[in-house]
Amino acid sequence: MRVILAEDSVLLREGLIRLLATADMHVVAAVADAEELLRAVDEHAPDLVVTDVRMPPSHTDEGLRAALVLRRQHPGLPILVLSQYVEERYATQLLSTATSGVGYLLKDRVADVTEFLDALRRVADGGTALDPEVVAQLLLRGRSDPVDRLTRREYEVLALIAEGRSNAGIAEALVVSESAVGKHINNIFTKLDLSGADKDHRRVLAVLRFLKI
Repeated sequence: MRVILAEDSVLLREGLIRLLATADMHVVAAVADAEELLRAVDEHAPDLVVTDVRMPPSHTDEGLRAALVLRRQHPGLPILVLSQYVEERYATQLLSTATSGVGYLLKDRVADVTEFLDALRRVADGGTALDPEVVAQLLLRGRSDPVDRLTRREYEVLALIAEGRSNAGIAEALVVSESAVGKHINNIFTKLDLSGADKDHRRVLAVLRFLKI
């Protein structure tokens, strides 16, 4: 897997390069600002972009705004945002324009290297990886009426889907069988009016409605 890494902290950037190398992920470019990131993607056509939010010159939201530009210029490019905080405005825009291959993880909450690497692979494969805190903050923007139809258990299942959990992972978290999870998910699709004829991935569409974006 060919990865472009955008992180202005030298120590973190070098540490991530070495970590990804242990998982057979080749960092083809490691940059320190948003303009370099845009140029590197045009040059290298990576399989995945991992970017911080705060980068030079203002150290506010350059990385996340660059991610939005990349999704417009390179539709379908998998992008994982790795940040210290949730930038709600641009995070909402990124998640609303990306129905696959998108992630948003908080640096201070990454507690397991294996899970982090799994999240990178999931995003690169077209899935999602959202930190529960990201989900919680975006939910403060309000819930849509269809989501209000869900039972408490269905809501819990959908929240875990939003985190990027598989059916097996959801079953383990809720201590239920995978078949029970499957039934809950089918009920969620029905209540959110997501028919089997939908061309887009229903799990992703369900998450977008869950986040009301």
